[in-house]
Amino acid sequence: RSARIGEAEGGGLAPTPEPGSTPSESHAVAEFALSDIRPNPAQPRRTFSETELEELAISIRQRGVLQPILLRPDPDAPNQYQIVAGERRWRAAQRAGLTTIAAVVRDMDELQLLEVGIIENVQREDLNPIEEAEAYGALIKRFGRTQEDLADSVGKSRAHVANTLRLLNLGEAAREHLREGRVSAGHARAALGAPDPDPVVDMAVAKNMSVRDVEALVKRLKDGGTLDVVAKKV
Repeated sequence: RSARIGEAEGGGLAPTPEPGSTPSESHAVAEFALSDIRPNPAQPRRTFSETELEELAISIRQRGVLQPILLRPDPDAPNQYQIVAGERRWRAAQRAGLTTIAAVVRDMDELQLLEVGIIENVQREDLNPIEEAEAYGALIKRFGRTQEDLADSVGKSRAHVANTLRLLNLGEAAREHLREGRVSAGHARAALGAPDPDPVVDMAVAKNMSVRDVEALVKRLKDGGTLDVVAKKV
């Protein structure tokens, strides 16, 4: 890791560290070797668009990384770091051929690590619906957070958090459709009203159904119809 101090986002010099301090202690922006940085294992975002990464890599080659990423010391590896926020920029910087990246280091525990990662991604709308649901689920299961707490933390309504968490009732195949954007969260929530929602999601993908189509299909299923029969009427 270099000790060179970089420029903060928006121009201007980053704050100079106090004598005897490290970038971690002063929260200053510094250059860190990309090889010393690892993704956060609890990163809620799992899907990265190849097109977006390549576009960002091109921008970084032309203009550099305009906003520092946020790191924490890796608790299991001395002199190594985990990404708290900014994994997409780190990945694109590698593609662009950089060897270092501007970053700020802060000490964070596991709860803070997960929460900051979720909040950043939710506010930037970088998570697909399943990633968002799984992140909320992890905060509830691992750290005992309530839906009210989550809603306050991420700036969403409690109803949004509750509806997002319902997506965890889908099977893996249906979740994958959501991850890949083949159906929307609206499709999935409508399908969850069916006795067996996963085949409904499969059919919505196969027939390119609208959300209203899925709602009509589910209504007929709840009235006692079978999937193969009622699908012909939608």
